[in-house]
Amino acid sequence: MTEIKRIAPGNRMSQAVVYGNLVFLAGQVALRAPGASVADQTKDILAKTDELLAEAGTDKSKILSASIWLTDIATFNEMNEVWDAWVAPGNTPARACVESKLAAPQYTVEIAVIAGI
Repeated sequence: MTEIKRIAPGNRMSQAVVYGNLVFLAGQVALRAPGASVADQTKDILAKTDELLAEAGTDKSKILSASIWLTDIATFNEMNEVWDAWVAPGNTPARACVESKLAAPQYTVEIAVIAGI
């Protein structure tokens, strides 16, 4: 049976779960930059994504899928400037981006990814 590894588990959720050759990241918000611009929140989220992927034994070049939520779709281009500079060239994942309310008003971006190991 395949072992399940939980990274940064809490009472409600884990920040990442490794199962087999896949890692599933929880939706990440800018905990280190709440209330900042969409660009700065995106930078913070992607830095945290890099950290969690490294802890799981992988990196952004192995991302298979990304889901992105924006509180205002008008900030799509601002978020994409940061995303495009970060994403691994030649290894772009399948991706969805939608407008949605988030759990707290200080967060304007949330990103969740699934990656291979």
